[in-house]
Amino acid sequence: MGKIIILGSEKGGVAKTTSTYNLAYCLAKEGKKVLAVDFDSQANLSTCFGIEDTSAVPVTIGHLMMNRIEDEELPDTSEYIMSRNGVDFIPSSVMLSVVDAKLRLEMGAERMLAGILEPLKGRYDYILVDTCPSLGSLTINALAAADGVIITVNPQLLAMMGLQDFLKTVKKIKSRINSKLYVEGILLTMCDERTNLYKVITEQVLDTFEGQIRVFESRIPNTVKVGESVYYSEPLLEYAPGSRACEAYQNLAREVIADES
Repeated sequence: MGKIIILGSEKGGVAKTTSTYNLAYCLAKEGKKVLAVDFDSQANLSTCFGIEDTSAVPVTIGHLMMNRIEDEELPDTSEYIMSRNGVDFIPSSVMLSVVDAKLRLEMGAERMLAGILEPLKGRYDYILVDTCPSLGSLTINALAAADGVIITVNPQLLAMMGLQDFLKTVKKIKSRINSKLYVEGILLTMCDERTNLYKVITEQVLDTFEGQIRVFESRIPNTVKVGESVYYSEPLLEYAPGSRACEAYQNLAREVIADES
């Protein structure tokens, strides 16, 4: 049975989407069957997978969520699961913003995404879900469906404040909706080891969560290769396999897999 892991953060600009994208390919390289789910109406993960016009995609995660809201049967998986270079994915579109508004009026709204992803767990080792940078109804849906959550943080003070807020939400979801939910770990991204701020914030994270929450040993460096690879819709494994960022994501994949034993 596969594991659903969401990558989340209350704050945008913390490399959450690029981490979802590259982790998916690095897990696949390790021989794992992976499904990536774009659960953000901005559809940035879909763009990473090479979809230029998400509005032209006939069935996205937004359409599936609308099916669930309307109690309609889901289409066959062949209609909405796409594949690129060995990684399957479900794209998103602006339709998801419509869903976001409707969820606030629905009974049992927190479990809508779970109803879509749970039947797919038997087909994949990992289902990675990229979430929107907020603590709204969509993120709550993702947390309610997840087994684990990786929280992405870049070493800045405001990001640290957002981390604390996100952890409070995770705790509430675990106690009220999804008792199996746990924090896989905190992933430090966009790291520039030359700066004092990086050193201070990293030390603060390690001191704050030591013995409570794992901080991944893999640290994603701040490098232009990440942005360039997204521009060309290629994972780092293809675009810059020898880069420090690619090595960091491969190490992250091994850390995630190590939890299986």
